[in-house]
Amino acid sequence: MKLKPSKPTDLSAHIAQAIRDAIVSGELIVDERLPSEAELSDQFQVSRPTVREALKRLAAQSLIRTQRGASGGAFVNKLSFEDAYSQQVTTSTLLLSMNAVSFDTACEARYSLERACAALSAERRTADQLATMRAEIFRQSQPGLTDEAFCASDVSFHRALVDGAANPVLSYQLAGAVEAMQPLMNMITFTARSREEIIALHSRIADALEARDAKAVDQALLELEAYTRQLARDVAEKRRKPD
Repeated sequence: MKLKPSKPTDLSAHIAQAIRDAIVSGELIVDERLPSEAELSDQFQVSRPTVREALKRLAAQSLIRTQRGASGGAFVNKLSFEDAYSQQVTTSTLLLSMNAVSFDTACEARYSLERACAALSAERRTADQLATMRAEIFRQSQPGLTDEAFCASDVSFHRALVDGAANPVLSYQLAGAVEAMQPLMNMITFTARSREEIIALHSRIADALEARDAKAVDQALLELEAYTRQLARDVAEKRRKPD
């Protein structure tokens, strides 16, 4: 691998980007050993601590792994969809919070994406995924369940629906929709919602998936979206009214 040194403001970021580009392009392949710190230092004409910082950036993104010993060094890692989930969720959460995305916009995106999985999930869902959804419905019906636990169960339920599509690319793309948008929406609506109403809709979704009825899954999701939007409007209206 031949890298072209330059002198941007953030040298470690530049080095990390150059190595990342080489991995993405296939110039560096999985399990290939990267040049040593000394070699990278010479190529970029920077200090070894700067190179070390660049490698830390790549390791934090799971793009490389380090090994100690005589045969050690930094190696290109095989990044899995599961490894990337947390980054997707974190990025989505930051984007939503920093850009003040409206509730309706987030709701529209989240349910449109989830409904895209409905037909595939109805066809491909496993018994284990269906059992997970049933278990979460049972958990949600327990008296004394905290709002935080109910929200977490809500996310797990919808995660199982998405994963039922058996498409890792969809699961990755929807990680942000379900695990970032869903908690943010729950935070807004949890004081107004009826757990019984949500449990009933969840049960309809699970029943439809068990029957492999894609249209019924889609219809239940549409009704859940409408209910969620109405909750948000009710909360907003209540906040506008003087005490």
